[in-house]
Amino acid sequence: MKMRKGVIMQAKLKYIVGIVSFAAFIASCSSTKNLKEGESLYVKGNVIVDSDTISKENKEKIATHLEAALMPKPNKRLAGVPFKLYFNNMAGDSAGNNIIKKFFKKIGEKPVLLSDVNREYNENLLRNRLENFGFFNAEVKSDTLVENKKATVNYTAKPNFIYRIRSVQFDIDSTTQLGKDIRSSSDKSLLQVGKNYSLDVILNERDRIDNDLKNKGYYYFSPDYILVQVDSSHRNNKVDMYVTVKKETPEQARVPSKINKIYVYPNYTETSSGYQRSTRNAELYDSSYYFIDRQHLYRKPVIANHIFFHPGDVYNRNAHNQTISHLVNLNSWKFVKNNFVDSKEVPNALDVYYYLTPLPKKSLRVELLGKMASVYNGTEVNVNWTLRNAFKGAEQLSFNVFGGYETQTGGSADLNSSYYRYGIEATLTFPRILSPFGRISPTRRFIPKTYVKGRYEFLNRRKAYTLNSIALDYGYIWQESEEKQHDLALMEITYVQPKGISENYQKQMDTIPALRHAIDPQFTIGPNYNFTFQNTMKQHLKNTFYFKGNLDLSGNILGLIKGADFNKGKTFKLFDAYFSQYIKISGDGRHYLKLSENSQLASRVSLGLSYSYGNSRSLPYLKQYYVGGPNSIRAFGARAIGPGTVAPEKLSNGLFYADQTGDIKLELNTEYRAKLAGFVHWAAFIDAGNVWLQRDDGNKPGGKFSKNFLNELAVGGGAGLRFDFTFLIIRTDMSIPFRIPYLPKGERWVFKDIDFGSSKWRKDNLMFNLAIGYPF
Repeated sequence: MKMRKGVIMQAKLKYIVGIVSFAAFIASCSSTKNLKEGESLYVKGNVIVDSDTISKENKEKIATHLEAALMPKPNKRLAGVPFKLYFNNMAGDSAGNNIIKKFFKKIGEKPVLLSDVNREYNENLLRNRLENFGFFNAEVKSDTLVENKKATVNYTAKPNFIYRIRSVQFDIDSTTQLGKDIRSSSDKSLLQVGKNYSLDVILNERDRIDNDLKNKGYYYFSPDYILVQVDSSHRNNKVDMYVTVKKETPEQARVPSKINKIYVYPNYTETSSGYQRSTRNAELYDSSYYFIDRQHLYRKPVIANHIFFHPGDVYNRNAHNQTISHLVNLNSWKFVKNNFVDSKEVPNALDVYYYLTPLPKKSLRVELLGKMASVYNGTEVNVNWTLRNAFKGAEQLSFNVFGGYETQTGGSADLNSSYYRYGIEATLTFPRILSPFGRISPTRRFIPKTYVKGRYEFLNRRKAYTLNSIALDYGYIWQESEEKQHDLALMEITYVQPKGISENYQKQMDTIPALRHAIDPQFTIGPNYNFTFQNTMKQHLKNTFYFKGNLDLSGNILGLIKGADFNKGKTFKLFDAYFSQYIKISGDGRHYLKLSENSQLASRVSLGLSYSYGNSRSLPYLKQYYVGGPNSIRAFGARAIGPGTVAPEKLSNGLFYADQTGDIKLELNTEYRAKLAGFVHWAAFIDAGNVWLQRDDGNKPGGKFSKNFLNELAVGGGAGLRFDFTFLIIRTDMSIPFRIPYLPKGERWVFKDIDFGSSKWRKDNLMFNLAIGYPF
């Protein structure tokens, strides 16, 4: 491996050593030096669950839940260090007029003392929490351990026997409409015979009943009107439950409400006196909706299509929430507010008012990005101009002007490395499906979108060549459910033409034909479909999944019409470029196994297959697969592996050229992730994969896919830190190769060569990656 870091790596290691040294200095400070005689610093509250009948896993969960309730909280820590307390101690007892001490005092934190802990209060609190779990006869005791002025309070919780549900009765008058509606869903009750008593389940059951009634028109009903009485007087730790409606429930909450009139203010500005209900100049649309829009800034059918109420409908919470969700996701309004008001014309009816406060018609956003990797550094700027409600139907037109520069600051290749680029992209989005076959809506739950995109980019690889590229897209995006999304580009056109090929690059192409592939004129035309499934947002699940599949077709109809066949020399050009003809299928599947509250095992399988035929022998360069880099096989540089057992090309001056691509791809990754302290996490990982060619290539012997593909996988592994700031995750990974596929058979596993003490080995093999976000 010749493409490694040298000076850059040394600088980054010094930076890391500096951080560690500073942390060691902070840790050496005493957290108790400013305490008065007789005072002790409260450092922790431990809960020990003493039970022979509860499993170890459940005892840990109960203990974690109980510890979270303890008061007060100890001083905040990072990697075990109470850093805010140290800042407070550095400021001393009095900051005076010292600016630095005032600053430390401000960001610091006063010591939490043992005298601040009320053990009796915490014991009662823990007993109460255990009763909420169904342990009605729980016992809690505590004691204190003080060592070197640091105090730990240990609470021993003995749950004793848990109470279970013996019977559940809905004690409600079934002669009333309310009673009938509550009883009709009693088979879905969360209170089930044999289950543990739980206050949380009781509260959830009240919410379930309320939500069911809201969808049956009971707008004024509330969970607080449901009473669940518990009789625990029976032996054998059993309870009877009686679900009833409180007597003080108002009459208005006992009857369903209907929708009367619907008013829409699409261009509303809130006044100092609050939301107004003036209906002057209201225009009735479709016999259902009154619009107050004197300037006619919005087309009524577009907004009406996203309101799920009609006059005469029974109130429904789902329709209520879905309307708000749709109006917000039209991305035309800053605030969406609705009011339901008792109708003065019809009893048990509601008038609905929708107040829509527009976002600015035009907006300008500027982004400046920095890029840093082990070999490349650069910057990029994006200037985005957006026009909302472009044609009065919540359409969005945007223009993005971009430019960037990237240069090589390490490694051993300089050809085709540094570059600058600039371009413009225009996107027009419609919040509906535009089709010649009339209105099509895959689902009314989510807003489908039609998009039209155009993009031009100029790329100048200063020592090699320039590329002009144009891309045009027309397609649809729609969400089938919260977990499933579809993106269908009915027509995707890409056109790339090279210019300004340098004399040096031309000479390199003569000796390394693979370099010519990167600058071949390219023309692709055809549909492109993506399907995405993910349930990773369901954090309560132990196993969650992500999958993205892609089907990409190009030139298939053109190839049939022209009768293209490269085997017979019948190939054709469009706009001075041979059009590509292929079928390409890709899949990226991920599995996340939750091991504990603070750890998980993440795994990924990425597979890519393609078949080029007719007018093409292989995929065009921009569509080919590659592996390596900070989000792939991290022990190798991007595009530095494969195809197959092909070694990275060396140029005439001995420099390394990393641009290895293929028609088939297999990548496997697994990563153990765990929390260290606060926002600091760590991970250990193993990556494997390679790319291959569809057909034999005389310039790349060993690159074709074969039954021996598993013996040609590159493997690497390592560890790293993740700094999770919620809104931003900074990732550092250090990795080394375990298996190098282009070495001779029998020598590909390189464990025997690992030598961290050798500077040459470190330079050639140690790969450092700094990135934003998780790799998968």
